[in-house]
Amino acid sequence: MKNYAAFVKRLYSFKLQILCFAKIYKGWIIKMKRELLDDFRSDVLKNGEAKISSRALMKGAGLTDEQIYRPFIGVCNSYSNFFPGHSNLDKVGAAVREGILMAGGTPVDFSTIGICDGIVMGNLGMKYSLPSRELIADSVETMAQAHTCDAIVLVCGCDKIIPGMLMGALRIDIPTIVVTGGPMLAGNYKGKRVDVQDIAESAGKAIAGTLDLETYIEYEEEACPGCGSCQGMFTANSMACMTEVLGFSLPGTGTVPAVSAKRYHMAKRSGMLAVELAKYDVKPSDILTEASFENAIKLDMMLGCSTNTALHLPALAHEAGFKFNIDDFDRLSRTTPHIVKLSPSGTHLMQDLDVAGGVSGVLKQAIEAEIIDGASETVTGKTLWENVKDTEIIDKSVIHAMDDPYSNEGGLMVLKGNLAPLGAVIKVAGVAPEMFEHTGPAKVYNSHQQAFSSLIMGKIVPGDVIVIRYEGPRGGPGMQEMLVLTALLCGLGMDKDVALVTDGRFSGLSRGGVIGHVSPEAALGGPIALVEDGDMIKLSVSGRSLELLVDEAVLEERRAEWQAPKPNISTGWLSRYAKLVGPVSDGAVLE
Repeated sequence: MKNYAAFVKRLYSFKLQILCFAKIYKGWIIKMKRELLDDFRSDVLKNGEAKISSRALMKGAGLTDEQIYRPFIGVCNSYSNFFPGHSNLDKVGAAVREGILMAGGTPVDFSTIGICDGIVMGNLGMKYSLPSRELIADSVETMAQAHTCDAIVLVCGCDKIIPGMLMGALRIDIPTIVVTGGPMLAGNYKGKRVDVQDIAESAGKAIAGTLDLETYIEYEEEACPGCGSCQGMFTANSMACMTEVLGFSLPGTGTVPAVSAKRYHMAKRSGMLAVELAKYDVKPSDILTEASFENAIKLDMMLGCSTNTALHLPALAHEAGFKFNIDDFDRLSRTTPHIVKLSPSGTHLMQDLDVAGGVSGVLKQAIEAEIIDGASETVTGKTLWENVKDTEIIDKSVIHAMDDPYSNEGGLMVLKGNLAPLGAVIKVAGVAPEMFEHTGPAKVYNSHQQAFSSLIMGKIVPGDVIVIRYEGPRGGPGMQEMLVLTALLCGLGMDKDVALVTDGRFSGLSRGGVIGHVSPEAALGGPIALVEDGDMIKLSVSGRSLELLVDEAVLEERRAEWQAPKPNISTGWLSRYAKLVGPVSDGAVLE
């Protein structure tokens, strides 16, 4: 018994020696890791004796030494359970984290805000949409800088969130990759495919008597069958496609449906790739060039994207140190054919473009035609051409050949004239031929709500030109979208004989003779502030012009009498935004 006790004592002593050695060994390993990883940005948070508090706090969050001494990969996620474009981002974000862990990185999770334009459309909330882009950019910059992320994965889905996140990442110039939630599949109503455009225009059709009440009600149940961004070439999907051509996401990001397992495969690969980007310090400034942005504008023209890209691409270029504005859209649209026509301009949806060959198929054709610069770099470590060269175009009814375009010029067009000296934007891909030339009397409104009420009451008639002003970035403030109004016009069957001119903007779902982004805006004393009821306005798509047919002497008299209106909102964040926002022709970036 005594011998047994002595044996146990010696064994316990030996165990203590092993534990002591293990602790010394662990400290040596950690010290060696610190020396090996000196080039990572995150070392300032965790290396050295002075950072003991930082390491202790990280351990309090559950991190181990092994996790602390790996590269920190920020995962910025705008998940929300309130709208479908973001409702799957929790799962997409989880897949990203898995990829980061598989590649030997440590995910650093944080969130940002996201507004669903489709839900807040026509209400005060719509004024917050474009300004939210700046809050999102600021939050990405703040978190990634404060926690010195070595790279960042942007998990996003809709409208202003994609460009907002990218703007923040471009400011701090750290390795960046974008993972979107993907587009929604079409709904099905009695064998007919339906999408959010059908639901948006159904109210007008019901009022006009061209849609029965039963169908109207059923559309509400069937138009949005699940998660994902709205099904057509609207703003969210337009910007997702832009991330592909700019080189910040994997091929397929713009078009693979939200419900596809491929979406999670891409998320995991993106997480793994983010770790590699951090190790080799591949920053946005190593990828982006002027050619990158010209490529994006050209792809925009070929796809007939949302007019909101004319706000977001210049803003992204600004953050990256390049100068692009709507004049560049005009210049490049003249030489870029329009070869894809999705909803709202056509009948195809994002899922059709994905099956047909996706953004890669469009880019392959454009590179072969020497329209797109295939030498541009991407986060994959390959050039744009290397990413797409093996793509096969499956359906040429969806992706037309370059020599068989819908038009020889791009799907967006910039109009200029005495009503818009700095330009205005029209999605010509969604304009009926009858509206290419239109002259009519102005019906002038100082807000979107006033114009909507007038339309409901039947005060707008065929031939009119609706003028909505004081809805620009400063005058609104916030430059709200006007889908409620444009959808009602279409539903009433007036999209072929009523034009709409505004210093506000439109949803990607909008179609018809609707002209937005009129610059300078009314709140800055632009000519749109001088229009009066009954003035004749001439729209010419072929002439790329927008003219107010009033003698210059009369306009000078009106200008002398004009006074800047009081701000629509004088408190809170929107009031600050109105004081800081720059011209819409340059992307409405904060000055």
